[in-house]
Amino acid sequence: MTIQKLELDHITKRFSNITANQDISIEINAGEIVALLGENGAGKTTLMNVLFGIVRPESGLILINNKPVTITNPSIASQYGIGMIHQHFMLIQTHTVVENIALGMQNVPFFLPEKKVKKKIVSFTNQYGFSLNPDAKIWQLSAGEQQRVEIVKVLMQGAQVLILDEPTSVLTPGEVKDLFHIIRKMKQEGKAIIFITHKLDEIMEISDRVIVLRRGKVVGEKKTNQTNVKELATMMVGKDILYQVKKDKVQSGKTLLEAKSVYIRDDRMLSSVNNLSFSIKEREIFGIAGVSGNGQRELIEGISGLRKIEKGTIFLEKVNITNQSAKHIYEMGISHIPEERIRYGVVSNLPISDNIVLKEYDKKPFSKKGLMNQTAIDCFSKKIVSEFNVFTPSVRSLAKNLSGGNIQKLILGREITGSSKFIIASHPTYGLDISSTQYIWEQLIQKRNEGSSILLVSEDLEEIFTLSDRIAVMYEGRFMGVVAFDSISKEDIGLMMAGSKQIPIECWS
Repeated sequence: MTIQKLELDHITKRFSNITANQDISIEINAGEIVALLGENGAGKTTLMNVLFGIVRPESGLILINNKPVTITNPSIASQYGIGMIHQHFMLIQTHTVVENIALGMQNVPFFLPEKKVKKKIVSFTNQYGFSLNPDAKIWQLSAGEQQRVEIVKVLMQGAQVLILDEPTSVLTPGEVKDLFHIIRKMKQEGKAIIFITHKLDEIMEISDRVIVLRRGKVVGEKKTNQTNVKELATMMVGKDILYQVKKDKVQSGKTLLEAKSVYIRDDRMLSSVNNLSFSIKEREIFGIAGVSGNGQRELIEGISGLRKIEKGTIFLEKVNITNQSAKHIYEMGISHIPEERIRYGVVSNLPISDNIVLKEYDKKPFSKKGLMNQTAIDCFSKKIVSEFNVFTPSVRSLAKNLSGGNIQKLILGREITGSSKFIIASHPTYGLDISSTQYIWEQLIQKRNEGSSILLVSEDLEEIFTLSDRIAVMYEGRFMGVVAFDSISKEDIGLMMAGSKQIPIECWS
């Protein structure tokens, strides 16, 4: 069946007492790129999960070429020609590219299956103008390469409608450019692409049409060439948004954290952080830019007590905290906004209120003589939920019922609120919409102005330049340079991220 038109007709989906989608009707045509825009919790991913058969709606229809179809699971969606690439890739890290792709195929050849699947992979990659090593293990690939594996996997399943959920959130600028080339090629072939993103500039660049969701409802639809970033942002949040974050220069204070000749290994026991030394002062945001996989995660885990430091020393206010427990390091005054929010940030099966006091449950006013003070916990939780705009009907709802962006806001609220001297912020606005991003940036700057030090790790150069007082670029476990934010261009930072440019140590700021 060739898909010429796909419709979602009056779709309503509820989770307990939360209405994620309310009477939504949209249409997607072959050969067009439709952007699905909305704040965190607006219902974008839920709507696409309905289309892909991951969840069943309470009411409404899915129509292909004007005929109703029933999609009860992803396998049936694939049979109809619908493919979805999730925000968090669905790949088996220890398997090869060819093994991951073969797992998703309906009819794997019986004779010489690996050879024949490899041949198909090479054919598809040549067709779309990129390279992919079929024998590489997934863990050996960059985020952009893993995304290409996902794309090849769904295309080899015969996808004519491709859903991309926040596809650029972990990509470098070069990888985004490559992805857009692939998307335009698919459009030329008559495929329909549904592009979920918070990045308004990307919508203006890649899409033909924009559908805006707010609080589970469609609130607007525009042809991309007939709108602009400001109008889309206003539709998304229901009010005008300022596109500026004020960051005044402040006088930094004493050195708060110092790393001396630090070496850390990764999960494969390979050297990941190599003889790294640096210091961060009070009232300073120290930004680390770099392509994922160059030692940033291991460095953060070493500082926060989640990973062993092989050699070297970490000092907090001249106190040696090297290889102390995560709890001890937190109690010393280091808060941690983790990169992997589901794995390290929350306990999904606990209520929101319990997650908010996860690190303070044994302290006053949340407990007394071993008994939990639920009233105090709920009161504090409601304050965090309100201030950080976490979309939930109750603080007693389970954390797993929150969207990814709302989980991120919950973690940010918990870690930023309080008197932490030092905040580790790893990809703090990953998956957040424009208004939430701006709010978080303002909160981090405020904490810096109040005297805290912030170690910011991000692949988003706009975030790095907006927030950082000094910028370090990490490549293969070392710094390629440390500079003031206003003394270098994004282009030079990009060259340093690729290992093509290095600033002599004596020139570091």
